[in-house]
Amino acid sequence: MPTPGTPGFVAAVEDALKAFFLTRRPAVEPLGPVFVQAADALEQFVLRGGKRTRPAFAWTGWLGAGGDPTGPAATAVLNACAALELVQACALIHDDIIDSSRTRRRFPTVHVDFEQRHRDRGWAGDSEHFGTSVAILIGDLALAWADDLVHAAGLDAAAIARFAPVWALMRTEVLGGQLLDIHGESAGDESVTAALRINRYKTAAYTVERPLHLGAALADADPRLIEAYRTFGTDIGIAFQLRDDLLGVFGDPAVTGKPSGDDLREGKRTVLVAEALQRADVTDPAAAALLRTSIGTDLTADQVEHLRRVITDLGAVDEVERRITELTEQGLAALASSTATPAAKERLRAMALAATSRTH
Repeated sequence: MPTPGTPGFVAAVEDALKAFFLTRRPAVEPLGPVFVQAADALEQFVLRGGKRTRPAFAWTGWLGAGGDPTGPAATAVLNACAALELVQACALIHDDIIDSSRTRRRFPTVHVDFEQRHRDRGWAGDSEHFGTSVAILIGDLALAWADDLVHAAGLDAAAIARFAPVWALMRTEVLGGQLLDIHGESAGDESVTAALRINRYKTAAYTVERPLHLGAALADADPRLIEAYRTFGTDIGIAFQLRDDLLGVFGDPAVTGKPSGDDLREGKRTVLVAEALQRADVTDPAAAALLRTSIGTDLTADQVEHLRRVITDLGAVDEVERRITELTEQGLAALASSTATPAAKERLRAMALAATSRTH
């Protein structure tokens, strides 16, 4: 099996996903062309790109706990790891609806795609509502099929018994994190604590912590290694999201793939914004008022640039950078003192540094 983080590993995960989609066709086709088109849209969405980060962490967690990449269980484990991409598809499709996003990886989002299909055909009813309704169901299908892929992966009964409780926790956490995010924006919770809790459950848990935990469970790892993986995964996962928050305000569109300052226009309640507001309330009420009235509005490029200067001058950027450094160091220390194999430690360290770097 190829090494995580390489094109070969990405291709292996995608091959597992393609093979799974083929197995779904006998179930899909009797429902007719409408459902076939929806299933095809999901397949295209899943296979359109991505770094396959979650399967990579799960696979590396398995290797680090003694999994044998040349052994008889390897293919089944890879299949189970690939199922994480279907959970990710569900999260992204629904997230795009919630955020009213029009594009994803430079393609129309699923709800926009089906909105346009409705409009092009001149069907009855509201095109936007139709697109949203179909995309909700396609996201649900992705989550259901993630479970199907796990059960069809070829794992033995003991491995599934270890895997299933962790999988169940992960699904609940990612949905809970999304709900916390929606609630935080609507209720106006501006606290750093709330923003960090959202990062913990919406991103860290299902991006790094639980994938590593799932890999360890498949390898029947001892509790101490699982605890080390979870500490590493939580710290690196939150640091990853903090870096993403900075890039959402200060990032180069050529790197991030979205307009510069988009997070400010969308009104995302990030740790960066929470830190800026907390500091402004104490030292600069005018800046606090500006941030509260500007974030979440259709900002011009000049307004975005002004808000960047305000946020930087308040010290919020330096504080988020400090948190990223601290969390990364804590996570790497937990990994270094663990019983994971030396090769897995090296790979996880590289993945952590790549995820939390200034240009990812």
